Amino acid sequence: MLGLPDDITVALFDLDGVLTDTASVHRTAWTDAFDAFLADRAGGPIDARTDELRPFTEQDYLDHVDGRPRTDGVRSFLASRTIDVDDATVTRIADGKNDAFLAALERDGVRAYPGSVRYLHAARDAGLHIAVVTSSRNGAQVLEAAGLTEFVEQRVDGNTIVDEQLNGKPAPDSYLRGAELMGVAPAAAAVFEDAISGVQAGHAGRFGHVVGVDRVGGGQADSMRDAGASIVVTDLAELLPDAGGTPEPNDHPATARRTAP
Repeated sequence: MLGLPDDITVALFDLDGVLTDTASVHRTAWTDAFDAFLADRAGGPIDARTDELRPFTEQDYLDHVDGRPRTDGVRSFLASRTIDVDDATVTRIADGKNDAFLAALERDGVRAYPGSVRYLHAARDAGLHIAVVTSSRNGAQVLEAAGLTEFVEQRVDGNTIVDEQLNGKPAPDSYLRGAELMGVAPAAAAVFEDAISGVQAGHAGRFGHVVGVDRVGGGQADSMRDAGASIVVTDLAELLPDAGGTPEPNDHPATARRTAP
C-alpha cells in the first residue's frame, strides 16, 4: 500500500524538503549568510568572474550544504572555494544562517507538503512506525509549526547529533540512531530523503529501502540513483495506491550492494 517492501516496519523521514517546504527557506538563509561573508572577504560586491568569491549558488547548496549539519555545511562549502578560516568564523557564518532561518520561520510560517501529509496518514493507518531524522537543530519547532508532531514517535535532530557526538550525513550515524530508538535493525526501516548526502547515508547504513524525493529536477534523480536510492519520486503521494501505480524501483547496481547481507 505504501510503495515499500513488505518487511519494512519503520519509516525514517528527513524533514526539510521531504515533509515540509522549508528546504527553500534554508537555501535562502544559506545564500544570505555566505554572500555576506564573501562580500566582507572581498571588501565590496562579490564578482561572479572571481572563482573564490563568486556568489553562492543553488548548486553549491545541493553539493555542499543540503542535508548536512550546519557547521559541516559551512566547512564543506568553504573548502570547495579553497577558503581557510578559523572555527570562530565557521560558527559566525552558521549562526548568521540560523538567525535568518528563524526570522523567516517566524515571519512566514511552515507549509507541510500535502502529498507528504497524505502519506503520513496512510503510513500511520497501516501501522508503520514513524520517526524524523534531520540535521536541523530546529526540528522540533518546524514539526510543531507544520502540525506534524502527532505523527512522530521519535526524533533525531541536529541537537542529538551534537549531544551524542554523531557523525552527520552523509555518514549513516543519525539514521542508525533513529532505527535504534525505534527498536529495529536497519533492514526493517526505510529512509526518505531529498538530499544527496541523506541518500548516501541511507545507502551506507544498509537500510531496507531508500526513497529519494526529488524536489529539484534536472539531474537530481539520476544523482540520487547513483547515490543508492532504491526509488525516486517527486512527491510521496506517488507511492500511494491511488496515485496510479508505484514507480519502478531503481535497478542501479548500488541497490544490490546496499541490500546484500
